[in-house]
Amino acid sequence: MHSYIRPNTYIVLRLPSGILKLLEILPNTNISIGKFGTFQANSLLGRPYYLTFEILDKEGDSNSELRVVPAAELHESSLTTAEDDTPAESTDEPADGGAEFDIVGDNGEIIMQSNRLTIDDPSRQTLTMEEIEELKKAGTGSGKEVIARIMKSHQAIDEKTPFSLAKYTLRKSRKYLRRFTVFPADVNMLSEYVLDKEAHRIMELREENLGLINSWANIHCAESSSIVPSSCGKGMIGGGRWLVVDDTGGLLVASLAERMGLLYPEESEDEASGKEEEAIESKPTEESKSNGIPEEDAMVIDTPAEGTSETTKQEPPEAPKEANTTTSESNPSKPRTPRAAHIPPMSAQTNTLTIVHSNAQPNLGYLKYFSYDATASNPKHPLHTHLKTLTWLQMLYPEDDPGYQEPETLSDDLLSTMKSSKRGTYFRKRRRWERVKRVVQETRAGGFDGLVVASVMEPATVLRACVPLLKGGATVTVYSANVEPLVELCDYYSKERRTAFVSRQNIDTTEQSQDANDSTKALGPDEAIDPDFPVNPTLLLAPSLQTARARQYQVLPGRTHPLMTSRGGAEGFLFTATRVLPVAGRVEARGTFRAGKKRKIQVEPEKGG
Repeated sequence: MHSYIRPNTYIVLRLPSGILKLLEILPNTNISIGKFGTFQANSLLGRPYYLTFEILDKEGDSNSELRVVPAAELHESSLTTAEDDTPAESTDEPADGGAEFDIVGDNGEIIMQSNRLTIDDPSRQTLTMEEIEELKKAGTGSGKEVIARIMKSHQAIDEKTPFSLAKYTLRKSRKYLRRFTVFPADVNMLSEYVLDKEAHRIMELREENLGLINSWANIHCAESSSIVPSSCGKGMIGGGRWLVVDDTGGLLVASLAERMGLLYPEESEDEASGKEEEAIESKPTEESKSNGIPEEDAMVIDTPAEGTSETTKQEPPEAPKEANTTTSESNPSKPRTPRAAHIPPMSAQTNTLTIVHSNAQPNLGYLKYFSYDATASNPKHPLHTHLKTLTWLQMLYPEDDPGYQEPETLSDDLLSTMKSSKRGTYFRKRRRWERVKRVVQETRAGGFDGLVVASVMEPATVLRACVPLLKGGATVTVYSANVEPLVELCDYYSKERRTAFVSRQNIDTTEQSQDANDSTKALGPDEAIDPDFPVNPTLLLAPSLQTARARQYQVLPGRTHPLMTSRGGAEGFLFTATRVLPVAGRVEARGTFRAGKKRKIQVEPEKGG
């Protein structure tokens, strides 16, 4: 991820009121942030993130300027409060005798001030709304002058307690201060923005939920991980490959890709400088336009090569044809750069994400904020080769999917007689079929390092089809906004249900029942689902259910506590388990087992009377 603001990228602005504004920064355009003002987008390009800017209006100019607010000015109130918090006994100033206090020390020290006699009435503010609006229009600063004038015009400002004064100042700053902070449009900021706007589209996934999912699923960059061919020869085992079911619009995929180092495209400095040089060279000069010289020959005449003679440089404009000939001979045209090699999509072998979706195209709309489009991906983006998609129909019933059927093969003689458009369509169909076939075979062969699910579908049906595709020791992570589906899932993989499942296997001795209930074989989609065992409970161990929620705090003098008006909504729960490979056949305990040596008891003979 870049550390400075680049053109044609998305950024997040945090306004003084706390509202987030997500926008794409385009060169030579204006950015409006409502009542706080408007400024040019070019004033942000090239600047680092996480800076706070002030909007300053210039007199006689409609364009506003931006000023970087230093850290000392941002935290001025906190630093001033810390310096002023000096105990009364260390100073010679007496306590105020005119005010009433709830708690006063023996030596007259003010311990806690009361505001029970303070009359908080709007009439105590001498400024009217019309006068405040005139101050806003007349002022060219960031709004600090308006705030200072409002506080100065308040008749009861001296009667406020430190907490009341800090809260009053904060409220006025959020209303009149013309500042904003620039943040990158990363996964955390995007989740916070969407959570306030359309929480249902991301299943109310919060930042702490995404952190738990990445930790329990063991998501990491596995570019150099080793892979082992599977027993069937069509797939592989390991290699940093994760199976994902995402119904959050691509937010979960973006979080996983960020941890794997696949979310942000890399652009070298040489490429960026080369593009700038090409743009400069492609612009014709004003002299060439005035002389009527074509644009393709303008740079050749205005900037002759080193080997050009002085007579050629000083040749009069009456003979432009000879000048062009002489210059073109001394400055031959550059060789044409070869076309870049075609990079097939979904071709990576390690460090990949395989998305299983239920629609014709995967719903990955939120990846557009990271320069990736699933319908027309950029070959330079890492997700172009490391993100693989297939439908549930292709994974469960590949023969019924039209995209899995091989198109008709045409001979070379017939292709030579076809039009170029039809020939291109034919090869595109062949490449699409080869890609679908390769992804389907790799997915059905299994060997994934983990399974991550955030879907509105019933979790048991998803795990029934996906858990057998995991390798031994892989982690299963399922997110749900509500706890009820995950509680049911914990019961399906509980120890008691697993014991009953194994006992039923031992009782069934017929070959048909053994094939249908083999612990190493996944239940097929065509087989009837047993209501007592909708999933195979021997495939997962140590199921657990957990949740986490970060609470925002109000930090003001004497009033530090959680916010009472925090956002509600679903809590969000997480189911985790570990994939195991149960032993085939019947398990019996053999051998002798002794808990310890038996104690020898000596019986004493009874004494005769």
